[in-house]
Amino acid sequence: MDFSYLQQSTFSLVSCVFIVSLMVGSFLNVVIYRLPLMLEKKWLVQSQEILGFPIENDQEFNLCLPRSHCPNCQAVITWFQNIPVISYLLLRGRCGGCQIKIAWRYPMVELLTAVSSTFVAWRVGYAEQLPFMLILTWVLITLSFIDFDHLLLPDVIVIPTMWLGLAISIDKVIVDSENSITGAIAGYLSLWLIYYFYKIVTNKQGMGYGDFKLLALFGAWFGWQVLPIIVFISAFLTLFFSICLVVFKKQEWSKPVPFGPYLAIAGWSVMLYGDDFIKWYSEMFFRFLGLQPILPPTLFFNF
Repeated sequence: MDFSYLQQSTFSLVSCVFIVSLMVGSFLNVVIYRLPLMLEKKWLVQSQEILGFPIENDQEFNLCLPRSHCPNCQAVITWFQNIPVISYLLLRGRCGGCQIKIAWRYPMVELLTAVSSTFVAWRVGYAEQLPFMLILTWVLITLSFIDFDHLLLPDVIVIPTMWLGLAISIDKVIVDSENSITGAIAGYLSLWLIYYFYKIVTNKQGMGYGDFKLLALFGAWFGWQVLPIIVFISAFLTLFFSICLVVFKKQEWSKPVPFGPYLAIAGWSVMLYGDDFIKWYSEMFFRFLGLQPILPPTLFFNF
């Protein structure tokens, strides 16, 4: 199949990515809702096996079965009721059977996936890095919403994506293997050390192991050089939104805050503006020491 027209026309490229990403966003809604339930069911079965309890044979439940249906009237959602965003608007945000309201988050995830993916396509253009960056964008959206809902960053998503980052470093798609491997190790160990230092001082857990693995993922994709700025941005965002939630009485200080979504935002931003961030904080560091700034060599490919 000839895709040369996508290379020649930016409008064609971003339009194609927008449409495809809307459909991907619809699938991400399924993953965000079902995967935690699938993992919970798996853990329950494993617990029953260990304890010697009889294992319940419930209805098969995975990303494909049972078919999507209304949780209220159990009516199966047909294909024309499942067109991303459009069906939601045509149905006026209600079930076609019982007229119960459909959560606004479903079209929001679809639009977020499409808009963010389109921005990546516009920023990167027709390049070999584009499909990988789109995959990472979709992964980060999925992880962010799961972490918001369940304070969970599933290994079944994070680990394969980290391995993908290591694999593409062999051909230097984004960074070379040396930076990728070093980044994965540094990403995990840095948060792991912070976690254990905080635990020793306060006797509390400050973050989950999924956060270590997510930062290791970013290290594998983008190298160790960007890790400080990812941690800085994500920590700033976490503190800012936590203060806002407390001030507006939406949340108490004692309630755990998901760190994964803010890591995802920081990592996604660095993916698109990595060299700009590196030059910025390198310049700030040298000026803080009172030295003439020495800008590092370009880490990412030029957009």
